[in-house]
Amino acid sequence: MTASWNRIPRVEHAAEVTLNARHQPLPTVPRPLLAHGMGRSYGDVCLNPDASLLHTRALDHFIAFDPEAGLLTAEAGLTLDALMRFSVPRGWFPPVVPGTRFVTLGGAIASDVHGKNHHHAGSFGVHVQAFTLRRSDGSVLNVTPGDTPDWFAATVGGLGLTGLIETVTLQLAPVRSAWMRAWSERFDSLETFWELDARAEREWPYTVAWIDCLNPGADGRVGRGIYSGARHATTEPAGRGYRERLRGVPLDPPVSLVNRLTLRAFNHLYYRQPVHPTPRAVHHLPWLFPLDAIRHWNRIYGRRGFYQYQCVLPPQAARDGVQALLDTIAASGQGSFLAVLKRFGERPAPGMLSFPRPGATLALDFPEQGGTTRDLFAHLDAIVTEADGALYPAKDARMSPALFRAGFPRWEEFASFVDPEFSSGFWRRVIA
Repeated sequence: MTASWNRIPRVEHAAEVTLNARHQPLPTVPRPLLAHGMGRSYGDVCLNPDASLLHTRALDHFIAFDPEAGLLTAEAGLTLDALMRFSVPRGWFPPVVPGTRFVTLGGAIASDVHGKNHHHAGSFGVHVQAFTLRRSDGSVLNVTPGDTPDWFAATVGGLGLTGLIETVTLQLAPVRSAWMRAWSERFDSLETFWELDARAEREWPYTVAWIDCLNPGADGRVGRGIYSGARHATTEPAGRGYRERLRGVPLDPPVSLVNRLTLRAFNHLYYRQPVHPTPRAVHHLPWLFPLDAIRHWNRIYGRRGFYQYQCVLPPQAARDGVQALLDTIAASGQGSFLAVLKRFGERPAPGMLSFPRPGATLALDFPEQGGTTRDLFAHLDAIVTEADGALYPAKDARMSPALFRAGFPRWEEFASFVDPEFSSGFWRRVIA
């Protein structure tokens, strides 16, 4: 049985094959096919039940690097972790990173990932200069946004359905240090969050907020939290080194350790942690990827797994919509300790199915509790639908075909670019 990071669903595949060379023909295995990198997406977007997975992690070689321009070409199975180990000492950083560095370049394109700097840099696909795409008929397309814009728009954010991404050329961003200057500040209501965010995003390239979705704030409603901002430091802090402290969840508990009692206590303590309103030096790893230091953190939800619910609401509906979502979650008693709120910027994402768009995005994790969880999601879906919002396919295990089609109106145009021998559990579910 194979599962993605949230462990829902668990599926059987007809075949799972590791690709060892990018020039080798696609293997003779049961169709349809789907590329599979690190498996850090959620739900069935990286799964292909009763069909075949093509594991790409061995396709992780560097091909070319221009140290003056910061232009890098590598195989699509290279992870952001490996890329940063190479590029940061040379003064270059990935222009956009998601919440984990354990994703491949191909996966970052397929999901058109976004980061805490979306208002500053846009989505990952904005910075992709070119890629090669192998189709099931044996042809290899050299895709660039200028020469082949349709194929570029279909494949960026295209969930791995247009073929196998083999190589990627990415424009990196210059940095002078592996460290960042970061600050944090408590806010006691959502209204305070919006005011703080409006000021901070003008000055700070990276911004994000953690939300307490169980305990009320100063106005008596849920929405208090901690806001953080950061930028890359211009110098190394004197006399300071950094060694990542790795921890892990060694056991696989039969039930979720995340429940109403533990959530309320955790959120209360987390909100009361020390904050640092004055910017200070912080290494980029713990600030950008805090959960990467906890190996197998997904085990805390038990063997039944968990769902992540990530939505985006357009600007005109964001304030009321986010408050309605949080009120609904609080009323259900099913809060999340990983609740992240941030605003997307105005820079258009390049993909037909790209998730980032202007507005606010809220991401939350919920342990699987059967009908209780599904009832909550039905209420949240109604709020997102009313607001003309969308759910993130890379974080989804249960959205309906109607919600997908409403959130991604170019899906029919995209469908014409899908390789006839590529598919996924997600695609078959939402196109049913």
